[in-house]
Amino acid sequence: MACCVSITAFCDRYYSAVFASAGLRSSAVALADGTSVHLWSPISPDPSTRRSLVLIHGFGASATWQWAPYLRSLIRAGFDLYVPDLIFFGGSFSPSPDRSDYFQARSVIGVLDSVGVTRFGLVGVSYGGFVSYRIAELCKERVERTVLICAGVCLEDTDLASGLFVVSDVSQAAELLVPQRPKKLRELVKLTFVRPPRVMPSCFIQDYIQIMCTDFAQEKGELLEALITNRKFSDLPKITQPTLILWGEQDKVFPLELALRLKRHLEENSQLVIIKEAGHAVNLEKPKDICKHIKAFFLESSSIHTNGHSV
Repeated sequence: MACCVSITAFCDRYYSAVFASAGLRSSAVALADGTSVHLWSPISPDPSTRRSLVLIHGFGASATWQWAPYLRSLIRAGFDLYVPDLIFFGGSFSPSPDRSDYFQARSVIGVLDSVGVTRFGLVGVSYGGFVSYRIAELCKERVERTVLICAGVCLEDTDLASGLFVVSDVSQAAELLVPQRPKKLRELVKLTFVRPPRVMPSCFIQDYIQIMCTDFAQEKGELLEALITNRKFSDLPKITQPTLILWGEQDKVFPLELALRLKRHLEENSQLVIIKEAGHAVNLEKPKDICKHIKAFFLESSSIHTNGHSV
């Protein structure tokens, strides 16, 4: 039976209201190449007394769904928050055929330039971590510190065929991460959460797919293809900013091996914290723990070990 009221649309409005009530405003930033990036930014930024922090979402719903639990705690801690929707997510789009993580990074940099943000910290989750890594690479002097959450930037295209992941090629990854059928969305939820919802009504699942997964589905698949095809770990540069790596201990999308690779790659310039009883969706399963680690890292407090351990 069809839903009379869209639960997904209601949730989307609710999360937007959460952002607005936290003192953030919604805007569309037009870039020179015709790209339009939707951005949440402070109504009254104060770079003289508050640190600028950019939060970059991963695949799935728009930025509001992924970062709503973090806003008030980070704002109270003294951060001015800038939260973009990446290209082909939320309200962002582009006529450019470029699907690389570099293009996403340059688009975010262009948005920050347009709103006058010169120095900032970065927090990126999953695909947003790939983009954050490129921003840190391109803006060595502007990025102060970086937090990468379950971001498998050290993967190689050969890892798929070798069995490291639950999928063996890019097309299977796209079917899972850009689900167009209820069966695939259920698989994704079970894969990313340690404790997935016991009940997932078909009504809600179909509604979610219709609103969150159908727009730019082809383009999102192309983003994945560009991200993985011919990717070589040996080509990955070392970013120079202090980096905090946060990872769900039971991540099945980007297994823990990729976290260990990244820690070895960045060496002493990084810290790895593994969050127990959490999977790939650690930012949604353990938002309080993740938020505490983010604040401690940027505010240079002592390490926090709530439900996690350092490596």
